[in-house]
Amino acid sequence: MTFSNKLIQWYLYNKRDLPWRSTKNPYAIWLSEIILQQTRVDQGMAYYYKFLEHFPTVKDLALASEEQVLKLWQGLGYYSRARNLHVSAKYVYYTLNGVFPSTYNELIKLKGVGDYTASAIASICFNETTAVVDGNVYRVLARYFGIDTPINSTKGIKEFKSVAQELISVNDPGTHNQAVMEFGARLCKPQNPFCSSCPLNESCAAFEKKLIKNLPVKEKKIKIKKKYFNYIVIQTINNKTFLEKREEGIWLNMYQFPLIETSKIINEQQFIAHQKFSEIFTTTKVSVKLFNNEPIVHKLSHQHIYAKFWIVKTTSLKMAVLDWNEVEKLPVPKLIDNFLNQFNNN
Repeated sequence: MTFSNKLIQWYLYNKRDLPWRSTKNPYAIWLSEIILQQTRVDQGMAYYYKFLEHFPTVKDLALASEEQVLKLWQGLGYYSRARNLHVSAKYVYYTLNGVFPSTYNELIKLKGVGDYTASAIASICFNETTAVVDGNVYRVLARYFGIDTPINSTKGIKEFKSVAQELISVNDPGTHNQAVMEFGARLCKPQNPFCSSCPLNESCAAFEKKLIKNLPVKEKKIKIKKKYFNYIVIQTINNKTFLEKREEGIWLNMYQFPLIETSKIINEQQFIAHQKFSEIFTTTKVSVKLFNNEPIVHKLSHQHIYAKFWIVKTTSLKMAVLDWNEVEKLPVPKLIDNFLNQFNNN
């Protein structure tokens, strides 16, 4: 029995009952793949249902505002996915007359769609013989064939794609792709894989040579940067505040309280002495109180943010026109959302 046949046989008996597996609608499959790019299945499921409820078709998503899309995505992280999703929906609706691309070569033109996502949609929805390669697939192939080429190197990306393409089932590429991904997620796991019950263990190089913990190989990670954020949380006596729209970075077009970014943790005196604080509160009398005595550490893939929220109370302020009750309607990063939940419950 071939590699593909064994995987598909295992998959048909052991696959999870996931909502996107009961459809071949390319819009729904695309939505699920974008959500699951950087997200666990158990976390992404709720967002998948929410998006389909609010935007049941690509037209509905295209006609939504970016603010609506970002608000619905809030808490899922990697917000460029949501922005790209929206851009691509508008492209499909306005440029392609609402007809979703049906080939790998057309799918990969969509913003936010790379080799993996294009391969997944093309094979599952349109039966195109193009192999997916994600973290699960890298792990299965590296262990089974004993490949020690770093998976995040240019050479590794090409090598693993080539191997995956050679193995894919010509008759049922969609099921093959889902099988190898499910196999990696549930059996050939990163830690404590179920090698003893693996249907491929008799021919697995890593199992034979006891290299399970050594494969796959990854090049050294990027150094984590530390950033220090000081948010100015304005609160007037008539319950008004101010949030600014981010114009760059991972939280582009999301809202936040005015931000002072520093090279290290600062105290109240340094906070008040900062130029941005002086520009906002030129002549206004204020009282300042730190909401969290210890910085809140918000960990992202390549940076750790150490955040302080400074509550600045004042009688009135020209820029503070947003009612506190309206704040929850705006799309904000998870860091801000967590603060708001704590602040409003105090």
